[in-house]
Amino acid sequence: MTIDANMILYLGGGLGLAMLMIGLLVSVFGRQSVVEERLGRYTEAGGLTFSNEGAESAVEGPSALSDFFNRMGEGTDLFEGISKNLARANIKLRPAEYLAAIVASAVALGFVGLVLGGSMLVAILGLIIGPFVPGIYVKMAQGRRVKKFDNQLGDMLNLTVNGLRAGYSTLQAMEAVSRELPAPMSEEFRRVVQEMQLGIPMEEALDHLIRRISSDDLDLVITAINVQREVGGNLAEILDTISFTIRERVRIKGEIQALTAQGRATAWVISSLPIALTLMLFLVNREYIMEFFNPETRSCGYPLLGLAGLMIVSGFVAVQKIVNIDI
Repeated sequence: MTIDANMILYLGGGLGLAMLMIGLLVSVFGRQSVVEERLGRYTEAGGLTFSNEGAESAVEGPSALSDFFNRMGEGTDLFEGISKNLARANIKLRPAEYLAAIVASAVALGFVGLVLGGSMLVAILGLIIGPFVPGIYVKMAQGRRVKKFDNQLGDMLNLTVNGLRAGYSTLQAMEAVSRELPAPMSEEFRRVVQEMQLGIPMEEALDHLIRRISSDDLDLVITAINVQREVGGNLAEILDTISFTIRERVRIKGEIQALTAQGRATAWVISSLPIALTLMLFLVNREYIMEFFNPETRSCGYPLLGLAGLMIVSGFVAVQKIVNIDI
């Protein structure tokens, strides 16, 4: 088979022209002024919740290609939802980078399934499961961060009440919270203070805070602050009462977590036992497990695997619903 030299020239010229057009699009649509870069760290449009130490690298770090795709998807519902979820989890990624992580996770799990499973079916299963892994990690990070924030909320209210009684303004009390308390409380209130210093009203800055931290206790505190700013009153006494209520709720939640720990652990152990046993049998006696996928027996094997998976998931969800007690 001979290769035409003209064809090589045509392909090379077309590739070079395509790269030139991509470069021009990136340079035109991916351009962002320094002021917009800096304001994007603190305003809601920026979608970032980093501390000052990580903001510089987070803004300047992404490549031009990543910035180009972020600019193309800016304002869409998809990118807005991804930005909100990443902000709540305090994950320093942009929407385009998160989508790239989803694709990489799918490809990685598909490759692992192909290597370990030795069949295209297992690889396809890995490709199907892979995109859900980053989302599961983001949800877990959100839950951990909200739980840690709720545990620090009582200390934040005590510090705020003491500051108000000492003569601080609300902004000064928030600045004290951002300096004295650990993360994530200090990070979030530092963001609120920075937004207010940039000219954003307090109500809007607090609304941004409740978007980043989906907490019922925090919603109660912010509602009390907004009502007090409209109708007046002693904010220190109001927050002191709310602080007592939140502390009691946290104490009761801790007692419930201790009482239901055995049930939650049982759900995890019982649900993971069939999966662990299947993987062990796959490593020890692969021919036995592959009977589920053989052409002669897969008409029975696939329904059995599906039924087993459905029973594991339904049992786990049922136990979690039983031990999840709302206060």
